[in-house]
Amino acid sequence: MAQLEHIEAIEKRLWSAADTLRANSNYAGNEYFLPVMGLVFLRHAYSRYLAVKDDIVAGLPKRGGKTRPLTKEDFSRRSAIFLQPKAQFDTLVTLPDSADRAKAVIDAMESIETDYESLRGVLPKSEYQELDNSVLGQLLRTLNPEELKRISGDVFGRIYEYFLSQFADQKAHDGGEFFTPVSLVSLIANVIEPTGGTVLDPACGSGGMFVQSARVVERRHENPTEKLTFYGLEKNATTIRLARMNLAVHGLEGDIQRSITYYEDPHELLRKSDFVMANPPFNVDEIDADKVKSDPRLPFGLPGVNKKGKVGNGNYVWISYFYSYLNERGRAGFVMSSQASSAGRDEAKVRRKLVETGDVDIMIAIRSNFFYTRTVPCELWFLNRAKPQAHRDKVLMIDARNIYRKVTRKIYDFSPEQEQNILSVVWLYRGEFQRYLDLVAGYCRRMLAEGAACLTTHDDNGDTVGPLPDFITSLATLRDAVEPFLKTLANDAAHAGALKELDDAVPMFKADVDAFRKTVTEQQTAWEKQKTTNGELKKAVDRLSPLAQMSRDLVKQADLLYKLACRFIETCERECGARDSAAWANREITRARKTADEARALAVEQLKQVRYFWKQAHWLTERFPDAELRDVEGLVKLVDRAEIEASDWSLTPGRCVGVAPEEEDEDFDFEETLRDIHVELEDLNAEAVQLAATIKKNFEELGV
Repeated sequence: MAQLEHIEAIEKRLWSAADTLRANSNYAGNEYFLPVMGLVFLRHAYSRYLAVKDDIVAGLPKRGGKTRPLTKEDFSRRSAIFLQPKAQFDTLVTLPDSADRAKAVIDAMESIETDYESLRGVLPKSEYQELDNSVLGQLLRTLNPEELKRISGDVFGRIYEYFLSQFADQKAHDGGEFFTPVSLVSLIANVIEPTGGTVLDPACGSGGMFVQSARVVERRHENPTEKLTFYGLEKNATTIRLARMNLAVHGLEGDIQRSITYYEDPHELLRKSDFVMANPPFNVDEIDADKVKSDPRLPFGLPGVNKKGKVGNGNYVWISYFYSYLNERGRAGFVMSSQASSAGRDEAKVRRKLVETGDVDIMIAIRSNFFYTRTVPCELWFLNRAKPQAHRDKVLMIDARNIYRKVTRKIYDFSPEQEQNILSVVWLYRGEFQRYLDLVAGYCRRMLAEGAACLTTHDDNGDTVGPLPDFITSLATLRDAVEPFLKTLANDAAHAGALKELDDAVPMFKADVDAFRKTVTEQQTAWEKQKTTNGELKKAVDRLSPLAQMSRDLVKQADLLYKLACRFIETCERECGARDSAAWANREITRARKTADEARALAVEQLKQVRYFWKQAHWLTERFPDAELRDVEGLVKLVDRAEIEASDWSLTPGRCVGVAPEEEDEDFDFEETLRDIHVELEDLNAEAVQLAATIKKNFEELGV
């Protein structure tokens, strides 16, 4: 978790630096978009290249003492892209100021296009000639911070997606519609699980559906380029370039064609696709009815035509197309406006026919603010042409509107654990009970690991640290720094009460840390013999509850201890004339106070992880105590066709699952709420600064 937060901080810093440089270029925001994404593409490609290069070299065949040269096929098999020396990011970063950086970047892009036919004419090139040489150099250095080289995993994959999301948030291209939030794409991919075959996205945007599909295959330790074939349709030429770059940087290729999907089907995949995934535009009302009325992709007929000869709402055109592309065992997962699941009149007739096929599998309701460009709620639809007979007349309804993580004031997403918890409901529906049990067991193991890490762990540099012991040490250091001054005071001076509170609290905290340490050790020992049947796992979750409570109590104590230390210092300064005393080592005390606060923050964050992972396990076992799917008020219900018919063929989850009973929030955290308010304030301040800059620029252009 600490690494994740570290990466998030890097993402924001890189974005801020790159966005700031826009002011030093001749590009407007929508023009700056492509050259920046081109450099992020190069940096991401280099990251993946380095990650696999050594393993590839070690496995190269030798003949006559000579090792075979590297080829692009070597890298494609490892979901990476081959880079010639001149296309490697370090080469570009180390160019001297006297070099023509724009030409070097263009040469790098051309070398990649030469090796990869699917990228010819796709990568940005001439755009770099508009950037000042020094600005381009600064941008290259910005995207190559030293700390990124020390972090494991597909970090630049995250950063690539983050930059796409930020440009989407700014509506820098195509109104931001090219980007579907990763949370939703990942959930779709993991529900339909495209493990092999043809994957079609008829509204593919920047290609996120393909990338997440590949990750599903990679987690099975298989090669996505061998298991999946990608086909995409997209109307915007620049977005197609983005999608091809996105595929290439992940070592993938796909047939993405420019097309208006309403009227064209260049891949001719009617009833041939194994998987269909999409996030189409919602509520389009400009589809020419005459052009589509005889389209074989409309097996349920037109959803309704208005007086202008247009389809009244395009949602069910898309839904019909997605269904018609599936082969007899195909699965589809797509994002749709929440209006569609209960729309009336002609749309309801189409929906009824679709339900009557028995192929509507799962509906998941998503709350508002998951998208960067629209605040409306949405729903995820899942179709399955090969549903088990027992489920033919049933639809799994999941209302996930109360499941979310707040990213900013305007944007929400799913945490990895929230996504897994939603998926676990799907697993139980499909009878995959072992996956559910493995998830519960995994949360328990993670809880114990996080508990042990409160006492000793490793930081980003690989150094051993102990969050709780280090916090205790930092308080002792702060206390020692003040000691010379205390010797100048009478025992009953103004500081005495604050000092006593602090000195009384420290031993209690130490004792509770020792008790926490003992409990962690005991539970780790017990876990070594843990059975992972449902009954035994439920007992384990209950057994671990006191440890979760201990971690919560230690969080409160740590915060209180630091406040007591601050109150003591402030009392010395305000009421005992500390700053006027030669014995008051102000610089040393200030430094020790800052160190104590940093140690407190680290300890508190680590402690919170203990209860966090216990709560995930408890969330599951409380709702599904028998490791079997059951109706849970406000969350999930398996609805039969008779009930759907009785509700006007509505497929709206919230209408079926009811309202969850109101629960008292035991974990309400006033300080966390204040931090949320602070985040909102930061966002508003940033927007104010951006707006002020825009107004200033407009005035300057007007000569005012």
